[in-house]
Amino acid sequence: MEKAEYMKKAAQCVIDADEDAVKALARQYLDDGYDPIEMIEQGLSDGIRKLGDLFDRGEVFLPHLIIASEAMTSAVGILEKSLPKDQVGKKLAKVVLGTIEGDVHDIGKGIVATMLRVYGFEVIDLGRDVPIATFVEKAKEVDAQVVGTSALMTTTMAGQKALEKALEEAGLRDRVTTMVGGAATTEHWAAKIGANFWAESAGDTVMKLKEIFS
Repeated sequence: MEKAEYMKKAAQCVIDADEDAVKALARQYLDDGYDPIEMIEQGLSDGIRKLGDLFDRGEVFLPHLIIASEAMTSAVGILEKSLPKDQVGKKLAKVVLGTIEGDVHDIGKGIVATMLRVYGFEVIDLGRDVPIATFVEKAKEVDAQVVGTSALMTTTMAGQKALEKALEEAGLRDRVTTMVGGAATTEHWAAKIGANFWAESAGDTVMKLKEIFS
């Protein structure tokens, strides 16, 4: 099979969330002597990117996205076994992520965490209703490069502003990139509170962080 055909099939297997098929394809691809990095960065990543677009448009739902990401992760595991040791496990950046205190909405943030992991970021997901102090403590503990928060309610947005101040007081603000998201937030809000950027969707988050850390 030609390399281009492998890439096309790998992307489709991810879109279909077909774990058995994508694992078999990855093994066959390696048997044919192709570069594992290319399948990860092109075929598999293309599939999850297209699936993310479908999710953003409401054409697929969260359970499908989660299963697809697990299928992709399984294929990546097979491909990574053929990589030189110095290429395995390299992460673009360490991201501390959570839904701001007082907000119990978790789905959108969970999608962002999944997509970032697929694209090579190390994600520490603190969950929902996370106190400001917890973000600061965890960022310091793991030496994070990114701190991201989600707020779906206007009543909890103030927590994102408070986090900017808390990071400053802890001497961390100049060492981390801060990002905000969630239905209640806007690009104007991010600029107003001093966050580095606002992300509209999971795909937008991945794109902007890759621009910074790739």
